[in-house]
Amino acid sequence: MDVHGTVAEGFEPVRAAFARNFDTLGERGAAVAVYRDGRRVVDLWAGVKDVDGSEPWRRETAQVVRSATKGVAAAVLLLLHQRGELDLDAPVAEHWPEFKAHGKERLLVRHVLNHRAGLPVLDRPLTPREAADPRRAAEAVAAQAPVWEPGTDHGYHALTYGWLLDELVRRVTGRGSGQWIASEIAAPLDLDLWVGLPDAQAHRVGTVGRIEGPEPSGVLRARPKRSVTDAYADPASLTRRAFAAITPFPDQNDPEFRAAALPAANGIATADGLARFYASLIGPVGGTRLFDPATVERARAEESAGPDRVLVVGTRFGLGYMLHGSASPFLAPGSFGHPGRGGSLGFADPESGIAFGYVTNGFRRTVTADPRAQALVRAVRQSLTQLTP
Repeated sequence: MDVHGTVAEGFEPVRAAFARNFDTLGERGAAVAVYRDGRRVVDLWAGVKDVDGSEPWRRETAQVVRSATKGVAAAVLLLLHQRGELDLDAPVAEHWPEFKAHGKERLLVRHVLNHRAGLPVLDRPLTPREAADPRRAAEAVAAQAPVWEPGTDHGYHALTYGWLLDELVRRVTGRGSGQWIASEIAAPLDLDLWVGLPDAQAHRVGTVGRIEGPEPSGVLRARPKRSVTDAYADPASLTRRAFAAITPFPDQNDPEFRAAALPAANGIATADGLARFYASLIGPVGGTRLFDPATVERARAEESAGPDRVLVVGTRFGLGYMLHGSASPFLAPGSFGHPGRGGSLGFADPESGIAFGYVTNGFRRTVTADPRAQALVRAVRQSLTQLTP
């Protein structure tokens, strides 16, 4: 496999790991970018743009990153708090009065970000067209009764997270989250990253699809526990119902799906766009820094930990971000970020100054710890170890 792009001296292990993903893990097309202290040190791409195509992947190729979108969307509420426009400990209904239904009057903004809202499912799932309609989606989550008392437990809000966040942003700012991200995050940083793909950028986006690959060796070889397998197989489980909040699930290659703003699930980015975003959370990039130090600490302070009522494994969340742990390993204990189901990953590690972005067109049967992304993370860790005097 011809690998294109550059790596800074000392980061050669990342190039080697990236090439091995194609040779041994069934990668079809992908890119990885790494920043260190605001400077790009890895910028690699290889393979094909479309999962079943032959057109080559180029540096500007972008892909759907699924739930890696959540980390970008979380920054909106945290930045509004940082600017004094939103209180994380205020009730959601303070901004959205219709949300009070079914005992949700004490559900806090914080609970939306830390997956403690108790609203991971919809009793009546939305169709793809309804899900793309911000008014209809907001009505659905406002009318939904919690499945546990908000604030008392946690469970991954796979799709409802996006509608909760989007309506909050709309009520506070008058703009949808996709518009806010475009003007307040992507534009100042010159990011190739969108939540709601503009028509003018559609030609850059490859088609995605399911791929199979060999079982990875080592620690990641372990198969899911029976309880996890059963939860995904049971139509009545919170797991299945959370991921079925849109039924049928949209075709991720459909232009209408890509043009909609679903801040839990359909962000589109290049690897560099994702890595550059995370770099700007922990330090200046081209003169622009998004989070101040207090917001960084707020984002990665543990808010939820332990058995996840939806994912049925132990998970850790800060405010809108997954934290380093067995279910979602990042670079180091202080890292925070978000994976996308099937492969993509973005995160930042303040202590090392590392920001990481990986995107792919081939989705595997992984939720939080894809072996291709993990191989690249290990290579970054190896590079840092070699660079340390």
